[in-house]
Amino acid sequence: MTDSLWLWAGLFSLMALIGLLAIAGKFDVRQRQLEGRFLGRQQAAEERQRRAAGLPETDLAASARERAEVSPGRIVPTWTLAALAAAGAAISFLMLARERRGGGSGRP
Repeated sequence: MTDSLWLWAGLFSLMALIGLLAIAGKFDVRQRQLEGRFLGRQQAAEERQRRAAGLPETDLAASARERAEVSPGRIVPTWTLAALAAAGAAISFLMLARERRGGGSGRP
């Protein structure tokens, strides 16, 4: 059974899911920081484009908004990664069961 690729794919997917659950709180804090930086850089790039086009300058500090107002949720929420890991585990273990029943083209 340990020779099966599906077993290892399922186990690694389960470990990814457990790891995501373990770091979910810290991941959210870190992701919030990264997304805040991204949004700031995006706004600065738009301002550079405005200046290059000859439009009047705007004060970025005056146009700053609360992060919750700009992006109430995460751009990359934790649940998407957890759902992907859970789906990978489910598919892997289903394929392992199919292989063990002899329905697959793998080893007996």
